[in-house]
Amino acid sequence: MDELIDLAVHAAGGMDRFRSFRSVSAQLHHTGVIWGLKQREGVLTDCQVTVQLHEQCVSHRPFAPTNHYSVYTPSRVEIRRDDASVVERLDDPRTSFEGYEMQTPWSDAQLAYFAGYTMWTYLTSPFLLRHPGVQAREIEPWTVDGLQWRRLRVEFPPGIATHSAVQTFYFDADGLLRRHDYEVDIQGRNAAARYLSDYVEVQGIRMPTRFRIYPRTAQNVALPEPLIVGVDLSDFHFE
Repeated sequence: MDELIDLAVHAAGGMDRFRSFRSVSAQLHHTGVIWGLKQREGVLTDCQVTVQLHEQCVSHRPFAPTNHYSVYTPSRVEIRRDDASVVERLDDPRTSFEGYEMQTPWSDAQLAYFAGYTMWTYLTSPFLLRHPGVQAREIEPWTVDGLQWRRLRVEFPPGIATHSAVQTFYFDADGLLRRHDYEVDIQGRNAAARYLSDYVEVQGIRMPTRFRIYPRTAQNVALPEPLIVGVDLSDFHFE
């Protein structure tokens, strides 16, 4: 297990390099059916995301059609105006999703919560696997087009807001993260598989620029449609 995490962290640029930065920002383009289902189509289709790498804090801007921006933490989400005054606030945001299903609409603050924890998980992986309290064990590999992807079954502590407590990470022979499975607890625990591709090197860190997220069957197979979420990232910058 440690050997596979070491391989993944090294492939992504190394822990020392990751720790030398405080944040990463990128331009983000969203597609997929989820935004219409949640009645938030167009709100974050094109925006900038900024992720604090060592604390669970994320911002998206703008929340169309306004120029408002979000400040996400696991315990509170705010939508703010340019002058930092608060438009909408949601305390203890995860509890607001109790009883929600895939088709249940979201508020802007709930969207900010989902987008916040999602992008924090995505843009800090695989370094996140070294976060205190995260436990991982290697399980049997998964074969893709005749090639084996090694897998980690990962358990997250309650202090980390993420899709689900147990997730699975798949790595290619070079140690790059290629697939990521989870259940989305806040919308009925629907099972999903996220595919990562089109890596670029940015300031010594290798980042995927393309995510595609599909439904996952009980047989661990990703369905070709519908596309739940598509994410395209560009113009990365670490600080």
